[in-house]
Amino acid sequence: QVQLVESGGGLVQAGGSLRLSCAASGRAFSNYAMGWFRQAPGKEREFVATLSRTGITYYADSVKGRFTISTDNAKNTVYLQMNSLQPEDTAWYYCAAESRTGFATFRYDRYDYWGQGTQVTVSS
Repeated sequence: QVQLVESGGGLVQAGGSLRLSCAASGRAFSNYAMGWFRQAPGKEREFVATLSRTGITYYADSVKGRFTISTDNAKNTVYLQMNSLQPEDTAWYYCAAESRTGFATFRYDRYDYWGQGTQVTVSS
């Protein structure tokens, strides 16, 4: 079993930055692909960013150039650095782990484990 715990959400003004963290339990963290998804009120969950076990990253077009996903394997933690935040980035943010292949994917149904989420609110 893998447990994921997100932190770092909060309220920020438009143009500001936040860094989300997701701490993972388990010894095989470096073999996982990790992803970040978000869900705004009344909307479906959407892909934000993913990082394969080999370091390949993909981003949603809406966040490309503003968000950066990274990991610290020594700390079993994945980060999402979010810059130039906009009100449309307001959502609950969830991290997820894909443990079977380690391949980066934007498909939420490929992820085995999910955190409880952290809320990000961007005011205009």
